[in-house]
Amino acid sequence: MQTLRQMEATADQLYKQKVIRGFCPLNDGQEACVTGIEAAITPSDHLITGCHAHSYAHTRGVAVRHILSELTGRAGGVAKGRGGSMHLYTPHFYGGNGSVGAQVPLGAGVALACRYRNTDQVCVAVYGDRAANQGQVFEAFNMAALWKLPCVFVCENHQYGTGTSLARASASPAHYRRGGVIPGIRVDGMDVLGVREATRFAAEHCRSGKGPVVMELLTYRYHGHSTSDPGVSSRQEVQEGRRGQEVQEVRLGQEVQEGRRGQEVQEARRGQEVRPSRDPIALLKERMLSSNMALVQEFQAVDLVVRQEVEEASRLAKSDPAPPLECLCDHIYCSQLPLGVRGTHPWSRLTSVSQRPPPTPPVHRGQRSPPAPQKHLSTQSV
Repeated sequence: MQTLRQMEATADQLYKQKVIRGFCPLNDGQEACVTGIEAAITPSDHLITGCHAHSYAHTRGVAVRHILSELTGRAGGVAKGRGGSMHLYTPHFYGGNGSVGAQVPLGAGVALACRYRNTDQVCVAVYGDRAANQGQVFEAFNMAALWKLPCVFVCENHQYGTGTSLARASASPAHYRRGGVIPGIRVDGMDVLGVREATRFAAEHCRSGKGPVVMELLTYRYHGHSTSDPGVSSRQEVQEGRRGQEVQEVRLGQEVQEGRRGQEVQEARRGQEVRPSRDPIALLKERMLSSNMALVQEFQAVDLVVRQEVEEASRLAKSDPAPPLECLCDHIYCSQLPLGVRGTHPWSRLTSVSQRPPPTPPVHRGQRSPPAPQKHLSTQSV
């Protein structure tokens, strides 16, 4: 968790230094969710998430250097510097998704593939409370329940969808109940051990053929939706502005806003209290120290090693070369044959090549192997 925290803090610095451009959604404060989920599943299980994907990419096996190189648009990035925050991929990890809620039906599709291939794998589909109101989420729930797909739907409820509080956007804030006939669990998302045990239970439920599970993690993200948001960790300034606006609305006769304003005051106060009292790293440290499982000096040594490793990864990411222009369109398809790609105008032509051989179609029982492709097939022979 300390590595995830330091990596996101470094990404924040690189963004403010304009080394990272574009969209950079951070995930600091939610380390218990990421670490607890990964501790409960196997490396062969699958995971897909939304735009806040840096931490999940690391726990799934991507090195910090390759993540930071991708964020800075360098050739050493996990997607060769051409993807950014929402295009971090590794085996059994299907990256972030820029379309809100799109990862939920995709995760159900991965779970369908697991069942179709008769494997013991599960898929964890992570989404935020902003995506929870999407229609495609409920469609995915319905199909997963009908077909008993081995999918754990995880809602990271950090109380805000972009900049809108949960109270203003969701009539039903109990996300773990939204699956209908799908069993639901609500978990303290700031407790890494609680997240681990709940995910382990949900994964075993899916592996046993009983169908999907909806799990809601109550958590809090220290940054806003993007690094470009105002630099307030608890979003107090945003809340103050909203409360002032709502006072005017009440004066205009919208008394219903009174109750919402009072709830948002509590949420703003909660944001101020989360970091000192409910920080997931501090909670785990306190638990380990009180149980005599570690010493303060050991934590200090870990912090030093992590800081040095992330600083070195940042230095390498900034010194990596940018991807050459001739490689801009590579890997569009997995075929090794070069493919002509139009550039910014009809006279600009680029070439796409791939380093991977074309995949072999799977052969099921009772099915013949596909014939080998014929080379130099003429139109007459066709």
